[in-house]
Amino acid sequence: MSSIRLRQGAPGAQLLGLGSYRPRRRVTNDELAQVMDTNDEWIQSRVGIAERRWASEDETLVEMAVAAGGKALAASGLAPDQVDMVILASASLQAPIPGIGPQVAHRLGIPRPGAFDLNAGCAGFCYALGVANDAIRSGDATNVLVVGVERLTDVTDQTDRTTAVIFADGAGAAVIGASDEPGIGPVAWGSDGDQYNAIEIAAGRSTMTMAGQAVYRWATTKLTETLVEAMEKAGVTAADIDVFAPHQANLRIVESMAKKLGFGENTVIARDIVQSGNTSAASIPLALTALMESGEAKSGDLALVLGYGAGLTFAGQVLRLP
Repeated sequence: MSSIRLRQGAPGAQLLGLGSYRPRRRVTNDELAQVMDTNDEWIQSRVGIAERRWASEDETLVEMAVAAGGKALAASGLAPDQVDMVILASASLQAPIPGIGPQVAHRLGIPRPGAFDLNAGCAGFCYALGVANDAIRSGDATNVLVVGVERLTDVTDQTDRTTAVIFADGAGAAVIGASDEPGIGPVAWGSDGDQYNAIEIAAGRSTMTMAGQAVYRWATTKLTETLVEAMEKAGVTAADIDVFAPHQANLRIVESMAKKLGFGENTVIARDIVQSGNTSAASIPLALTALMESGEAKSGDLALVLGYGAGLTFAGQVLRLP
């Protein structure tokens, strides 16, 4: 029997550019307090959110994804025809068929790429990065556009304070390209399916429910080991990390993880949730872009990221910022 020939000398992969899109409308805690039993102190003490962005009717998933993807493409310095794969991560698609990855690629002028949607809940962006990294290292792709985009307000009961105060909208994107020196560490990923329905839109329902306390306990007790695994796979330690940018689900979870990992004062901790809320698959690229634009993070910094959410899925990587 003949053996399958494997590609020799496959390259590594690195981040080439980041981009983001934040909806125009800012929604403060005081505004939410007018329509539900809550207040600014209650929200900030529990999840750390001061305001969030809600998309208007014209800010569709496709429009936001195109805006963020276009910025990432411009930042990468690549022309559209140099991209040969597009991965669209989202948990809030309004229609199961067709996916919007091909449509986003077409709108950006990317000719005939491999294009598909991926749903791993709030871990979607990191799952997509893992797929993109492997596609490049195997030789199946040279440059990949990854977009995380959500309109969670479409699937949130705006009278339910357990979810409406948390979830928000937006898009973030990254271009990944082949590199002689790997700039993306191996992914540490997995799932805890015994709690698959802790975050769900049940059959026959149109809005999401979440067992908030169960998710909080899971994230704060189970996922630090995934962060350690991601660093070990990349051959680095917490002392090497310049930027810690986990999924922006809850400020208390972010700070608990940072404390357990023992990050020092020189490590920048992403707290984008304060202004953006929980944007699921968009949260990590939104946070990284904000840190780069503010100057808190810089090109060449080593970042540790971790996505986690519905499923329950999780995925972490070490990244070199573009």
